[in-house]
Amino acid sequence: MIKGARHLFSGKLVRIRAMEKTDLDNVMQWINNPEITQYLLAFTLPMSRAAEEKWLESATHHTESDKLFALETLSGEYLGGCGFHRIDSLNRHAEIGIAIGVQTHLGKGYGQDAVRILLRLGFHALNLNKIYLRVFSGNTRAIRCYEKCGFKEVGRLRQHRFAVGEWHDEVIMEVMRSEWEACRGVS
Repeated sequence: MIKGARHLFSGKLVRIRAMEKTDLDNVMQWINNPEITQYLLAFTLPMSRAAEEKWLESATHHTESDKLFALETLSGEYLGGCGFHRIDSLNRHAEIGIAIGVQTHLGKGYGQDAVRILLRLGFHALNLNKIYLRVFSGNTRAIRCYEKCGFKEVGRLRQHRFAVGEWHDEVIMEVMRSEWEACRGVS
């Protein structure tokens, strides 16, 4: 186990843990809610329970390029999922993603805490040099969250996604390990 691993997986409000097949019922409560999924990159059409079960089965096994987690409160209440995608060990970068599926918990700081855990895990445990993400321009709550965590916009794919009746740019944001450490007072 990594020294201080408990610290790596927990924040002030949330913790990440391995995904389990038993998370299926929790996922099905939000996966087809357009208010939750409208800004997620991978979701445009309703998901069947069978399709989500198949996806969850694969998500419980980490691969070289993807490491996915369940997200829960410190008291164990399921919130959603998060993880690393397209991990490039040679060039030491990866994309992160996060989805809080419990609508009543949006805007309460859980997402920001989860992103900070992912940054800590990515830079310390995975030894990444850069972590990036993609977010739709209409998702202003998420953009503010990412900026508070140190991400900066580095590019934009214009009118890349049609959601909620209008076109949205896909904003590309990143944070370098050196920037993240400087903000945290780490050398």
